[in-house]
Amino acid sequence: MDERAIARKREIESAVADVRQIEQRDGVTRESLEKIKQRLIRLAARQDLFTPRDFPAPEAGGKRNSCLYRVAEDPDHRFALYVNSSYGNYGTPAHNHTTWAVIVGVTGEELNRFYDRVDTGVREKGNSVVRQGTGVAFMPADLHSIHIQAPLINFHMYGLALEELHHREYYQAEERAWKVFPPHSDIREARG
Repeated sequence: MDERAIARKREIESAVADVRQIEQRDGVTRESLEKIKQRLIRLAARQDLFTPRDFPAPEAGGKRNSCLYRVAEDPDHRFALYVNSSYGNYGTPAHNHTTWAVIVGVTGEELNRFYDRVDTGVREKGNSVVRQGTGVAFMPADLHSIHIQAPLINFHMYGLALEELHHREYYQAEERAWKVFPPHSDIREARG
């Protein structure tokens, strides 16, 4: 393992240990998620350790515009941290996570739109652009969508690993129906 990989592993392990401690001490609240977000923003400041060379986006013109690299996950599938790498032109419908989630920017920009669930589907209630030095945090039932126009790298951290989230819902606007998200199919193992 080269020096950068060793430094990256050390920084990730330290951040995840802090996140684990925050949740154990404070539970899952908007306030504790804000603390988790701030800790991940500190990790994201190490842009030198999280570059497109380290975490390349899928090839342009392929099936995927974005992929996730798993860089941390406890043996019980808790505290899963992913590096999201995208070349842009990517988006999701409004969805929940069924666990807490925090997204922070490393490079590039990701527009997050926030929604309320209403009888007719969803109603947008605000938005935020995630970039270096910023992030967003979600309780398990919160709804958001992601919109990426250009290349980026960011962190997605979940209280439980994505493969364990079998009841994530998304709103299929064309059908005006709630559906269950299929399992994420492009998670690449990157735990050093």
